[in-house]
Amino acid sequence: MSMSERNKTWAGKPAGRRWRFGACGLGLALCCLLVPSFDARSQGPGLLPRRANPASASGQREDLSGRFTFARIRFDVGAGWAGLPLGDHGPPWSHDYPEAGLHLMRIISELSRTDVTLDQNEVIVSFDDPELFKYPLAYLCEVGFMHLSDKEIAGMREYCLRGGFLIVDDFRGYDLYNLTEHLKRAFPEYQLKELDLSHPIFNCFFSIETLDVAPPYGRLQPKFYGLEDSTGRLMMIVNYNNDVSDYWQWSNDPFRPIAETNEAYKFGVNYIMYALTH
Repeated sequence: MSMSERNKTWAGKPAGRRWRFGACGLGLALCCLLVPSFDARSQGPGLLPRRANPASASGQREDLSGRFTFARIRFDVGAGWAGLPLGDHGPPWSHDYPEAGLHLMRIISELSRTDVTLDQNEVIVSFDDPELFKYPLAYLCEVGFMHLSDKEIAGMREYCLRGGFLIVDDFRGYDLYNLTEHLKRAFPEYQLKELDLSHPIFNCFFSIETLDVAPPYGRLQPKFYGLEDSTGRLMMIVNYNNDVSDYWQWSNDPFRPIAETNEAYKFGVNYIMYALTH
């Protein structure tokens, strides 16, 4: 079955119909009203409308003010992927698009009172785009292919230091060296550190029991790194040797193990909860 066919079987069905934790009722009981770290007055990341809101049936633009919207970072990968559609066979930064974001937003909507943008593809922005500051969380993947300009490096630094949060996902092996070189340019005063289960990001909504998770990359051992600011706030979570969003993307696939999908959603929910409350 093709990806498009799989997606059709998912259309109109809440992601949570297949995805159920034994403690789902507890998750709903713990619903919380989230607020962003910064608001529009500080010109930092806030819950503001996306650049181009889809038109409703009446022709009016839908007001997305106050809604959490999943944003994705794009970067230059040269002309090799020019003209290809976004997604798994397109530019590396677009892998798992758009199903991963769509499914995760459905889960967030079911588990919390967070007002999220549903049934719409992710917003795509670059680090040097002022629109990025409208979104408190952004997703970045396949960083082994990443080559950022000085302006993009400055944008990454400003976004994170103002309260923005990055999920860095879907990369492995020597790709880590490319990421660390970019982070040295953007944050020369800070260093990545490996995180363990005691970190609040793994306990802010679900209490994640283990970081020894099954990656889509065969025998590679996943690790979780973080970059903190001077106050100890985590500015980014780095899923190394892992592809958490791959499980979000294919969570509607009957051949994907439910247990692995459930665990991946726990990480995604915790990431968002941490980003919006720190």
